[in-house]
Amino acid sequence: MSARQKKSYGNESITSLKGADRVRLRPAVIFGSDGLEGCQHSFFEILSNSIDEAREGYGKLIRVTRHRDCSITIEDQGRGIPLDYNQKEERYNWELVFCELYAGGKYSNNTGENYEYALGLNGLGACATQYSSEYMDVTVFRDGYKYELHFEKGNNIGGLKKTQAEYKHTGTIQTWLPDREVFTDIKIPPEYFRDVLKRQAVVNAGLVFEFIDEESGTTETFVYENGIIDYVTELSADKGITKPCRFESFARGRDREDKPEYKVKMEVAFCFNNEVNSIQYYHNSSWLEYGGAPDKAVKNAFVAELDKYLRNNNKYNKNESKITFSDIEDSLILITNTFSTMTSYENQTKKAISNKFIQEAITDFLKQQLEVYLIENREDAEKIASQILINKRSRESAERARIDVKKKLGGTLDISSRVKKFVDCRSKDINKRELYIVEGDSALGSVKMGRDSEFQAIMPVRGKILNCLKAEYGSIFRSEIIVDLIKVLGCGVEIKSKHKKDLSTFDYNNLKWNKIIICTDADVDGYQIRTLILAMLYRLTPTLIEKGKVYIAESPLFEITAKGKSYFAYTEIEKLRILEKLKGQKVTIQRSKGLGENEPEMMWTTTMNPETRRLIKVMPDDAEDTQKFFDLLLGDNLQGRKDFISEHGHEYMELIDVS
Repeated sequence: MSARQKKSYGNESITSLKGADRVRLRPAVIFGSDGLEGCQHSFFEILSNSIDEAREGYGKLIRVTRHRDCSITIEDQGRGIPLDYNQKEERYNWELVFCELYAGGKYSNNTGENYEYALGLNGLGACATQYSSEYMDVTVFRDGYKYELHFEKGNNIGGLKKTQAEYKHTGTIQTWLPDREVFTDIKIPPEYFRDVLKRQAVVNAGLVFEFIDEESGTTETFVYENGIIDYVTELSADKGITKPCRFESFARGRDREDKPEYKVKMEVAFCFNNEVNSIQYYHNSSWLEYGGAPDKAVKNAFVAELDKYLRNNNKYNKNESKITFSDIEDSLILITNTFSTMTSYENQTKKAISNKFIQEAITDFLKQQLEVYLIENREDAEKIASQILINKRSRESAERARIDVKKKLGGTLDISSRVKKFVDCRSKDINKRELYIVEGDSALGSVKMGRDSEFQAIMPVRGKILNCLKAEYGSIFRSEIIVDLIKVLGCGVEIKSKHKKDLSTFDYNNLKWNKIIICTDADVDGYQIRTLILAMLYRLTPTLIEKGKVYIAESPLFEITAKGKSYFAYTEIEKLRILEKLKGQKVTIQRSKGLGENEPEMMWTTTMNPETRRLIKVMPDDAEDTQKFFDLLLGDNLQGRKDFISEHGHEYMELIDVS
């Protein structure tokens, strides 16, 4: 036997988790995650129970409080959770609800006994949330009594307290603090609560959700009296191609011949809008983030009926391909709100459903309704058809541009032999390689002599490049300078627009450089070229900016010489500081006239030596602000640009070359 004992694996090696450990040690099994997302889902489990009560007709108000210590309170006006002794189960109901997994009152929903269309089905939520809490307090008003429970880390403390009480309405109040020993993060942001409560208000017409945030001291109310049609109207904001409309229906069926029959309620609201698009699926009021059956049904029905309309009305060009759903969804606002007495969720987090019959029922229902809608609303039908064809042809045009770009940028040939005047470095280590994008041939010569050829490469830009913020993709990719720059970068391009979401050829892993350094003259022309290069990178490869790969090399404005020693000033203020230090000495001040006139040693010292150079990392903290600033300087807002120059132009007077 070796010194290291072998571990035994026998009958006694098999164990089972018991009590609260079934959740506390493996929270991700129930909640999908042991992080913030799992903690959020535990909240939704408790909320779901209150919603189910309200949807059964008991109570119109659900109040949610986010406390400063991260604890949560949910208060409803339902019938109150039954907590007393259960003769049938020979146990107290509070034990079954809060201390027993797979126990609850929603297993007979298909028989019409209780909770016909329920969010909670598995009998896990209340117990799992209790088990995963540092503490949980439950107060119930029903049957003329007040019932109270207190739990700590999955254990009941003090049993069930029951006292006679008067109250305005029945209901349940639950307060709990998610346990940091279970979840890695419990600080649920207020935005999550607002989003969830708003969604639930949308799909539960007339139900009032009140959100109290103690941290900010605010109270918000969410209610949609007419449900999803009100929400579609809100999203469209009177800018729609068509007015919102609503369909509803009912069906009975089964997923398989040997499976029981169940009921399905279907409600759909939609409109077409060329400025806003949004598609959301809900089932038993749970938001189906990943869709499943309703998503497949909507895609099948809309493509089938709109394609039929286009063909029957000769809208397609000769030999034109059929529309796809992406052509439709670009201009579609649609909400589905379905309910069923039997539901097959993909998992406990309820983000997708897989019921075959539900998919078939929604598909048939939508096809019938859309066929009638397109016949009865000829004017709207024409508008929809025109917009869809615009979307389709834009997509196809972008796809052709993408393929053309891919051809231009593809291949494995050595870029040094394919790109004019590109000067590569020797190192193949991506973590060391630097690309200097410089202004013109004169700068190329100076930078080439001043660089470290081991890891510094040079790409000259010949003149001012195209303004990529204003130009169409076709024009951009006809620009030899831009195509050459993209070739040298090696990572391809990101095409981001409404009709080109799926057309990216970008692959960050193919980037050939650790640093991309824009190096231009310290004058107005140099700044403009720098801005144009940044605009190109911002539009075509924004990830490089987001990842902190793009830098600006500062070049000195002045060289100050005293007693044979040179000092470099990058700003007017720095020049004054240096002169103050050299006060009393004979000095010579020479203004920089461009990189092309710099001596190699000066270039190395001031701009290229990692030990002495000054690099500004381009990291837009706010992409929207960056976009606005680029648009101001390079876009179509002429008046805005004039106003900016009028207000700030004097700040740049020192940079004007009047020689």
